[in-house]
Amino acid sequence: MTAYIIPIFIIFVLVFSLIKKINAYDSFVAGGKQAIDLCINTFPYLVAIFAVVELLSISGISAILAKMAEPIFNIFKIPTELTEFLILRPFTGSGSMAMLSRLFSIYGPDSYIAKCACVIMSTSETTFYVVAVYLSTTKIKKLKYVIPVCLISAFLGATLSCLFCRIF
Repeated sequence: MTAYIIPIFIIFVLVFSLIKKINAYDSFVAGGKQAIDLCINTFPYLVAIFAVVELLSISGISAILAKMAEPIFNIFKIPTELTEFLILRPFTGSGSMAMLSRLFSIYGPDSYIAKCACVIMSTSETTFYVVAVYLSTTKIKKLKYVIPVCLISAFLGATLSCLFCRIF
């Protein structure tokens, strides 16, 4: 059935455009033009995020930040092995996925640490990437509350993830 979803959707759009008397081709081309503008507008923000992530990893700053954050994570019963993972998660999805893979190879996929990391991965978002992409397209520049609220909710999600993994 899933093999038919896209063809059915395309047929539905074409039939709908015929009923509403909308030129589907012109609408498609107009959407393509908007997509190009979107890519051009978001590209500088994405480059900045990728550069920051790479600089954090290569310079060792993420490891230093992880060492500094360990006492705070210990208070909330988050394993110290996850500190660098939690610091990089708001910045990069692919980097945190690579770190998750590394945690699997070190501790095993069924370990408490791996389970916590998996739940954290699914309950958190790459905050700075989302802010860069979505808010750059809406022209919102006042980020006074957006980023702190996102980071606090990600931290609470990580804390609850570890709690649930400990309980269950």
